[in-house]
Amino acid sequence: MSLADENADETNPYLRDPPTDFDPVEDLSEDEAREQVALLREAIREHDRRYYVENDPIIADRTYDALFTRLQDLEDEFGLAHPDSPTRSVGGEPIEEFETAEHVAPMLSIDASGDPDDVREFDERVRRELRERGGASADEHAAEVDYVCEPKFDGVSMEFVYEDGSLERAVTRGDGREGDDVTHNARTIGSVPHRLHGDYPEFLAVRGEVYMPKDAFQEHNRERIERGEEPFANPRNATAGTIRQLDPSIVAERPLDVFFFDVLDASDLEDSHRAELERFPDWGLRVNDRVAVVDDVTGAIDYRDRMLDARDDLPYEIDGVVIKVDDREAREELGRTARHDRWAYAYKFPARSEVTTIADVAVQIGRTGRVTPVALLDPVDVGGVTVSRASLHNPEEIAAKNVNVGDTVRVQRAGDVIPYVAEVVEKGSDGHYELPDRCPVCDSPIERDGPMAFCTGGLACDAQLRRSIEYYASDDGLDLEGLGEKSVRQLVDSGLVGSVADLYELDREALTELDGWGETSAENLLAEIDESREPPLADFLSALGIPHVGPATARELAREFGTFEAFREAAVADPDRLEGVDEIGETVAEQIHDFFTSEANAEAVDAILEHVSPRETDVEAGGDELDGLTFVFTGSLEGVTRSEAQATVEAHGANATGSVSGNTDYLVVGENPGATKREDAEANDVPIVDENEFRELLAARGIDLE
Repeated sequence: MSLADENADETNPYLRDPPTDFDPVEDLSEDEAREQVALLREAIREHDRRYYVENDPIIADRTYDALFTRLQDLEDEFGLAHPDSPTRSVGGEPIEEFETAEHVAPMLSIDASGDPDDVREFDERVRRELRERGGASADEHAAEVDYVCEPKFDGVSMEFVYEDGSLERAVTRGDGREGDDVTHNARTIGSVPHRLHGDYPEFLAVRGEVYMPKDAFQEHNRERIERGEEPFANPRNATAGTIRQLDPSIVAERPLDVFFFDVLDASDLEDSHRAELERFPDWGLRVNDRVAVVDDVTGAIDYRDRMLDARDDLPYEIDGVVIKVDDREAREELGRTARHDRWAYAYKFPARSEVTTIADVAVQIGRTGRVTPVALLDPVDVGGVTVSRASLHNPEEIAAKNVNVGDTVRVQRAGDVIPYVAEVVEKGSDGHYELPDRCPVCDSPIERDGPMAFCTGGLACDAQLRRSIEYYASDDGLDLEGLGEKSVRQLVDSGLVGSVADLYELDREALTELDGWGETSAENLLAEIDESREPPLADFLSALGIPHVGPATARELAREFGTFEAFREAAVADPDRLEGVDEIGETVAEQIHDFFTSEANAEAVDAILEHVSPRETDVEAGGDELDGLTFVFTGSLEGVTRSEAQATVEAHGANATGSVSGNTDYLVVGENPGATKREDAEANDVPIVDENEFRELLAARGIDLE
């Protein structure tokens, strides 16, 4: 029986106007703790049901938080944790991999079409087959059929199995016969009850759709963009990517929700689908409030048209409606094919194409501090690709197009790659979007420079810091193979790295304490970092991420100045001299000058130089013996560092790049090489040579590697 009964207030003090001034945990006996835990669990489950199912909470959010925290404290102090406890919604320990579980009943796909004639054919087949199975002739009156019409949610379909009212397992649809057991993750979703309410069946397997609400999706994408992470393409991808996380605590942080919409099996089945749905809320299972029952196919088609009109106003994504035969006995008679149930049909919506609404605007901070406003869109099809974000380029263009949140816009793709807002089709707002005055990442002032805007935080801004470290370690920098986007974020978020210079102070023990790091990967990374302490000057200049100074310009600067000290002195005191270098004009020279006169950047560079000594460039010592060849290096070499080997081949006319392509002539493999470059070489038929073979290749051209 639910706590919502009349005398529930007398039996549980934590339902209405609950006290939150609890006695200290240490003052309770174990029996008193157990009693309070039982009452808190019961009350919190009821509050969850009222919040998620009834949309009728009876306590404030902060009061709920106080009850929840008290329950956590008691469970932790007295060792009373339990799988059914509401506290499991905050996640648990990461798992190594998902187990596979067989479904109670097949979770088949749904036959679908966007053509109303196909829907009418479905209805005709249903009525004909039911009439014939009932013994009626073709001339007799058609079978009477009621349909339950539901929104077709664009999420992740799952099976939820309850035994004696307790959530036993949650399984993804998979191939329809079996899927991944994601129970640990499902428990973190607030609208998934750990225990059922009311007079529930002893055994119940229900089908539900896990989804991410549109507003929550846009907010989550905004946060990802501002953290420098890649946003999700649409809510379904975000949901699928979340539900299969191996760490339940990550799932708990993401805004997932669920609608329950079908009984797969139960110890006590109802006669009709509508009767089942009516009982779901009593059991604590959330159902959609847009479900309707119609008595003919015309009503079903009208329902679909109404839902299409309402689509943009719904807080969740749908891509059509599902039309189901209501009567359970009729369903059994109609049966199923190998792929889909014959008693259900999906009437799909046409794909949104090019025109959509701007739901929000996120601010992306680049490596150099450049601020790029990004429009977060209601997902739309553009050239066969689902697009959920588009560049707004810069403040000047935003003003010129008069674009803002709430506007209906046309989205195009530049060169079939980068989506951008081409024009406003219909204004849904006043005026145009204005950039914030301060950086959303570091709170430093944002300043305008012509049509552009920049965060003034420099390397003190986490967004710029992460991207600076990524660039420092990239192919265009010092080519540290063990440092990609994910590992850099992990190092920064863990506090191990707060600057580029901190890379050189990492130790093996600290690395191996991070998730996913073992002895070998830690040692390989540390060896790579150690090898980068004496890089060629050109590589070091490129790695610093100076605006407009990529590998080609860095080589020209290295040839011109020879040493880092000479280059830096010119950059600070005599920027006019920079303009004498090929490909450097007044604007680039000014950017280089600004970079080195920035106090934050100067301190960051000085800190790096405490660990790194860029080698002097001596172009006269080289030649053209390797002219036209391209080398890529991976792993550690004996006797020389990888950077020294790269400098040697470049001094003799070759190119040394960081990634393998069809234009690569040789991949040189040392000790503990990365797997990716070897795989790329094999895929592109690039010759792979070890260090001895590399030395022999050089010696044959009169080049000594020592």
